[in-house]
Amino acid sequence: MPHKPQALKLRPIQSSLSEPHFPRMFTMSEATAPSAATPTESATQVLHFANAQWRVRRPRPFVLVIEGEVGDEGTEPADYLHDTLLLPEWREAFYQLVDATGLVVCLNVHTQHPNYRDVRGRSSKGRLSQGEYYHHDGCTGPVKPRFVEIRCPIQPQKRGVATAVAPHRDVVQAMVQVLPAELAAAAALAGQDMRLATISQMDDAALDHLQGLITRTVRKKLNAEGARAYFRQVDAAANAYFEPWALGESRFIANANSGVTMQHRRAYQAPHTGGVANGHLVKRWTNEELLLPGQVVDQALIAALCKEDGEEGQDVERTDSCYLGPH
Repeated sequence: MPHKPQALKLRPIQSSLSEPHFPRMFTMSEATAPSAATPTESATQVLHFANAQWRVRRPRPFVLVIEGEVGDEGTEPADYLHDTLLLPEWREAFYQLVDATGLVVCLNVHTQHPNYRDVRGRSSKGRLSQGEYYHHDGCTGPVKPRFVEIRCPIQPQKRGVATAVAPHRDVVQAMVQVLPAELAAAAALAGQDMRLATISQMDDAALDHLQGLITRTVRKKLNAEGARAYFRQVDAAANAYFEPWALGESRFIANANSGVTMQHRRAYQAPHTGGVANGHLVKRWTNEELLLPGQVVDQALIAALCKEDGEEGQDVERTDSCYLGPH
């Protein structure tokens, strides 16, 4: 009989991230009267950037939510992303904000920019797709994109499936914290030092290696819904951000930089029964694809990323080498 993980009472782990130090061109001010709200709660603040004032919230230490410009409350969504934040003169500063924060969410954006592509991949009741495992984009190659922009376009059908995002180290710590004892005793994990104190000192390569071993063990030992239940526990223990998608929302996920990066996954927050209408997502690797004058697209890199992203028809060996093994 397939093993079902035991229900656990989870306490979110202490995040490995402190409050980010924003680049100098950003300043923050309170937009509400002082209250008992902490910086990681959803009190609205004002971000001064790009000669404008932006309404922002900090629902997690690693998340900054931009709701729109001050004074635009209640207006129709506009393309402030390309019209302001990603203009050539502000683009690198905005990218540094993503690097410093981890996840920057832009709400109420209406855009028809041409270089987004559909997010591919298919899940079923009996099989997890690659995207349901925590991962970085570009994990099969020597170069990872600086960050991933995933977007929920304005469309008739709302998006019902969540996308969970959390710091890489927090994800691995959570995977160990909620791992059932019988899986922790599996031969693949024998001899691995999985103490949280050890994980807190691991470099990226060591985190990847341990994460791959655990993910393969979960995949081998648990059925599809058992694995989904396990990763829901990981979401909770890592204090992941998995708020429902809003139409017109873009999420910039730090994927590769000199500091702490995020991982993300498609996250079913209830048993996957199939047959439910669901809005689609689009994505791009903005730093590598939205170019400044004189820059040239690295077509080989983009082709490799697209190949990694396309899940259907792939062989098991390549899939394992990406999301389920060291990378």
